[in-house]
Amino acid sequence: MICVDRLTKHYHDLRRGQFVALEGLTFQAYPGQIYGLLGPNGAGKTTTLRILSTLLQPTSGTATLNGYDIVRQPAQARRQIGFVSTSTAVYDRMTAWEMVEYFGRLHDLEDDLLRCRMEQIFHRLHMNEIRDLLGVKMSTGMKQKVSIARALVHDPPILIFDEPTVGLDVLVARSLLETIAELRMQGKCILFSTHIMREAEKLCDRVAVLHRGHLLAEGTLEELRERYGQEDLEELFFQLIQHHEEKYQEHAHSTGLASGVVSKNVTL
Repeated sequence: MICVDRLTKHYHDLRRGQFVALEGLTFQAYPGQIYGLLGPNGAGKTTTLRILSTLLQPTSGTATLNGYDIVRQPAQARRQIGFVSTSTAVYDRMTAWEMVEYFGRLHDLEDDLLRCRMEQIFHRLHMNEIRDLLGVKMSTGMKQKVSIARALVHDPPILIFDEPTVGLDVLVARSLLETIAELRMQGKCILFSTHIMREAEKLCDRVAVLHRGHLLAEGTLEELRERYGQEDLEELFFQLIQHHEEKYQEHAHSTGLASGVVSKNVTL
């Protein structure tokens, strides 16, 4: 469903020269599975999702979504996905129904099919009470429901969630995670980016741990626990990142590169 092979993204920075945002990422995700991209801010998670969404061109490597190449077949690849993040805009002067309908029409859904899909989604997400509410009057949780609804309206086989619980209160975040789990039960292939270990433990079938654009580890949570001999996931992920950061700092010092310092206060 999602096949990523040696995906790489480099930028040229005037001060630092070549900057590695992503280096040789490889993984596969399948229907009925939640695949987690884990790591602190700046790890390369959002870069990966933007490339898969065809918003960024990779420097090298390949990726396919439901068989469509993201570089050679971007229009077809985009039809395979629904994208949700906390930064997804909701239009102030449109109602919840109007916004979801608008995105359905962008996907060229016929009127009867679109209305049927919208009725199902509004019922499933308990959105009928906000059906006629303008975006400007919506709470953060309501806006997030609208974002999910418009990502689902064309019934994509793949859903991408980019740190969707950031800024949400506990109840809304819990409801969102339950919705994502239900979508997995419906056979969706879900790519879930987070830096919160509780979410990974609760949801993810497999995870990839990223730091400074590099893949540090990949597998199920149980495989990672066994491989690294560490039951506490937060400690496991910190150890992986700390070890990679130490190697990075040694290389930066030997080559004269400037870099930041990771601390144990990083939220994992």
